[in-house]
Amino acid sequence: MSRLAVPAGGRVLELDDDDLEFTFSRSSGPGGQNVNKVETRVTLRFDVSTARGLTDEERRRIAERLATRISAEGVLRVTVQRHRTREANRRGAVERFAELIATALHREAPRRPTRVSRAERRRRLEQKRHRGETKRGRSRGGTED
Repeated sequence: MSRLAVPAGGRVLELDDDDLEFTFSRSSGPGGQNVNKVETRVTLRFDVSTARGLTDEERRRIAERLATRISAEGVLRVTVQRHRTREANRRGAVERFAELIATALHREAPRRPTRVSRAERRRRLEQKRHRGETKRGRSRGGTED
């Protein structure tokens, strides 16, 4: 049993290869004469709800952030058919899967509320006043100095 290391949210997530299920089918992509004979399209299936190596919090985050890619049964599917060989598509599916998991588990730094400085507020109001005077000067009823 080998393990897949996925950098996720400040730690490396170790997933069993047994949790990844690969199925192969005929690809509509490149392949020349082989396109009708060889099954090079790879579909990686990952059951989020039963995967070992995930905490409940990680499961929740993945389910929440990848909701559009996860089926009603809780299975995440990644399909790759870009390459001509089965092995290249398999590697591509694993890489794409790792990217998806990493982005789903990435934590954003909390936003620190900031205040606009007094000088900045004063400059903004002066610019508004100046702009208003410019526009007032363009009108007919404007005061001429």
